[in-house]
Order: sequence, then structure tokens, then C-alpha cells
Amino acid sequence: MKKITLAFLAEHIGAELHGDGDQEVAGLNTLALANESQVGFLANKKYKSQLDDTQALAVIVAPAEHKNVQCGALVMDNPYLGYALAAQLFDDTPSRKPEIHPSAVIADSAIMGENVTIGPNVVIEANVTIGRDSVIDAGCFIGADAEIGKSVTMKPNATIYHKVVLGDKVMVHSNAVIGSDGFGFANDKGQWVKIPQLGRVVVGEGADIGASCSIDRGALGDTTIGKGVIIDNQCQVGHNCQIGDFTAIAGASGIAGSTNIGKYCIIGGAVTINGHIDICDGVHITGNSMIVKSITEPGLYSSGIPAVANREWRRGVNRYQKLGQLFERVKALESNLSEDNS
Repeated sequence: MKKITLAFLAEHIGAELHGDGDQEVAGLNTLALANESQVGFLANKKYKSQLDDTQALAVIVAPAEHKNVQCGALVMDNPYLGYALAAQLFDDTPSRKPEIHPSAVIADSAIMGENVTIGPNVVIEANVTIGRDSVIDAGCFIGADAEIGKSVTMKPNATIYHKVVLGDKVMVHSNAVIGSDGFGFANDKGQWVKIPQLGRVVVGEGADIGASCSIDRGALGDTTIGKGVIIDNQCQVGHNCQIGDFTAIAGASGIAGSTNIGKYCIIGGAVTINGHIDICDGVHITGNSMIVKSITEPGLYSSGIPAVANREWRRGVNRYQKLGQLFERVKALESNLSEDNS
């Protein structure tokens, strides 16, 4: 790895350096764990107290916190972005030499660009196209007529069904399934009749699909994942959903079919979203919320009950069960008051 000095790091992340720029940086760490050759960062005020005791060589901080730093400082408006850019310099993900492993099974009609890497036991079916510089890791499956863009990365055991389209620079993590059948069945006197899903999944440039996600193909028309969308692990996206550019969806969230989600939305973990609704641009939904109707105004939305002590929760549930009785009593009292005043 190239020698990284504080001065080089500051320039790379766009920070103002306070300290000896010639000092070498060995890596990144938290404020609590960083040693004298590592750089920490403060992006969450909950950890502000750790600035006093950190052993870090330097800390990436916002201008307002610079006065509290006892070591070197890399000052910028968005320290978390600084951390992200710095981490790119220290990324130790193993690089792959472009090659096609002899155990891969590749249809004669498949077309691959330059510098493509195909790992062990990969299966690539008929008429697949794979753009240059893409990496298809061990055990992946790509179905017939799928289109894989340039510089795409598929981690081990990812599955791409037939006719799915992945844009350039898409990342698909292990065990994700893109293009599986949507939940489409018609009921015939108590028996379920399967509806073939005739659409595709189209994933935009730079999207990142987490491990063990399932994205269903469209029933009629396509399921679309926009440019720069990030989806955390173990999320479900139903058939014919449309997710706008640069929206983020945290882990274990489930989105029912035919839901339209706008651009630049942030959806917290374990959120459940009903089908056939619309969510406009710029919506932020906090974790564990249930969205059952369309959202037409940007802003912060929440539902659910945060955890409290069990005794308090039981008391609350007991009172909730009596709300109906309380409502009827209040209604009767209001009626009596109205009669008395007439």
C-alpha cells in the first residue's frame, strides 16, 4: 500500500489539516480504539466525550468540534463523509485478477467484455451479456438473456434470474436473489393458481443490493430500482415496485408489490410498506414503522411503540384495552351535559 500521510489524507477527503502533515497514517479506527498511528472520526455527538481520551494520531471533525480536539485534526463540514472517503484508501478487499475459472459453465452464446472475472462454479446461461471489468464471484447464477453492465460486482452465490438488467457499477452481495417470481396467485375455489410473472427487474447504475435480499420481477411490466439506490441486507421488494434514485432502505424492510417510492427517501430498518401506494420524494421513515397509505408530503414519519420497562408496557396495554369503554363513557357524559344545557 502506498504511504499515506496526514497531508495526503486531508487532501483526499477535502479537509483542512491542523497538525504535522508528514506523519504517516496506518489506518482508521473509532475514537475509543484508535492508537497513535490511526485516525478516528467524530460524526455522532454521543461520542463527543471520547475526544478527551482518544489516543488517535488525528481526528476527522466538524469545525464546531475542532476546539475540543487534543491531537491532530482534519476539519470538514461532513466528518462521516470524510470517514467514508478515508476508508476507501484503506480498503483491504482482495483484488481479483481477470480470469475465467475452468469450473464455470458458460453458454456459447454468452458475450463478455474485456477484463471480466468469472469465479469457480459460476453458471451463465444463453444470451447473457456481461460488461467489461465485471466480477462474477464463486457460485453465482445468471439466467438466460440477462444483461450485466460494466464494472458490476456479484459476490459469491448471488442469483440473477432471466432477463434481469443490472446497470454499470452495481454491487450484488451474497445470496441476493434478483428476478424471482412475484407473489402472484389467483384463487379458484380455495386452490391457488400461479400467475406467471412476465416482467423483469431493472437495476440502475451504482445501486448496491445487500446480502440475502429478494427483489421480485414484475408481473406485467418491470420492477425498477433506481440509480444509486442502496438496499441493506435481508430486504424484500415485491413485484412491480418502483424505487427512485438514491433512496436508502435499511435491513429487514419489506415492500409489498406495486408500491412507488420516490427519490432520496430514507427507510429505516424493519419497516413494512403496504402495496399499491405511493411515497413521494424526500420521505424519511423511522425503523419498525408500518406504512399503510400513500405519503404525499416529504418529511419524517414514524409508527410503532418504542420498548419500555415491561411493567409500564403491561399497564399501557391494559389501559388501551379499556379505551372503548372510556370512549362510550365520555360520549354519554357529553350527551348528558348537552341535555342539561338545553
